[in-house]
Amino acid sequence: MVEHLQRYGVISFKKVAEVMESIDRALFVPDGTPAYIDSPMAIGYNATISAPHMHATCLQLLEENLQPGMHALDVGSGTGYLTACFAIMVGPQGRAVGVEHIPELVASSIKNIEKSAAAPLLKEGSLSVHAGDGREGWPECAPYDAIHVGAAAPEIPQPLLDQLKPGGRMVIPVGDMFQYLKVVDKNLDGSISIRSETSVRYVPLTSRDAQLRGC
Repeated sequence: MVEHLQRYGVISFKKVAEVMESIDRALFVPDGTPAYIDSPMAIGYNATISAPHMHATCLQLLEENLQPGMHALDVGSGTGYLTACFAIMVGPQGRAVGVEHIPELVASSIKNIEKSAAAPLLKEGSLSVHAGDGREGWPECAPYDAIHVGAAAPEIPQPLLDQLKPGGRMVIPVGDMFQYLKVVDKNLDGSISIRSETSVRYVPLTSRDAQLRGC
């Protein structure tokens, strides 16, 4: 899977290749599904795990903000795969936080992480996953050098901008019918720069009840 993504130019950073090899995607997809095909997969509760090329794209975009000792937030953490990747990259001196509003997915994601290379970081406390509304971020561990949002917001939530550290970067899909992966940089003076990276298709970032209704 990683070799395929490198061959097609999706992965160019060695560190991204290494982390995606160390965190086995097979531990984070439903039993019986092909783990390494480049496609999103349903994980229940009207949620999905993104395709490997999207995970790789987001890791590439955030790589400079996932250095050892940095803080990273994964909103809509789902099965826990990308949160585990973040934890490996920021290491035991850093902090990786996943926020997911479906409690059953939080519980299963913790079990997934416990089987992965990120298990020691979960045990030591530098990696954690919490049940909550990711649109509000997770203020307890803010500010964050890196924020990833795994569902499409109609607009960028202000709490996430507030929790982004000066010099930090957020990657978030934005839009309804037409969605774009936005790269949001908070400059050192606190001003915000936003650019569109690529068109995407994500499930909506919404309330727990609306998600369960399939709205």
